[in-house]
Amino acid sequence: MRLIGIKIGKNAHIGANVTITMNCVLLTHYLTPHKDGNLTYDTGKLTIGNDVFIGANSVIATPVTIGDNVVIAAGSVVTRNIPSNCLVGGVPARVLRNFVVDK
Repeated sequence: MRLIGIKIGKNAHIGANVTITMNCVLLTHYLTPHKDGNLTYDTGKLTIGNDVFIGANSVIATPVTIGDNVVIAAGSVVTRNIPSNCLVGGVPARVLRNFVVDK
């Protein structure tokens, strides 16, 4: 993947059959404010399960785990864990519908 300019670091895991569409941002670094006014630069773990679709212009902010069989609507901002088998959307993203998965 590095040949096309993609690097996945040690704090990120992307499962099989994941589609990340255009202009998506996957954040693994963030600033944490403290009471004394200082900021620290922290990293969080990003885990994306299998069979996930991330719609255009979405932002995934860590630390976040996205379950299997998830569709993230375009323009969503994911700031908390997402369970498996659902459609999420909005700012911040929330579960809009659960899927019934045949086994």
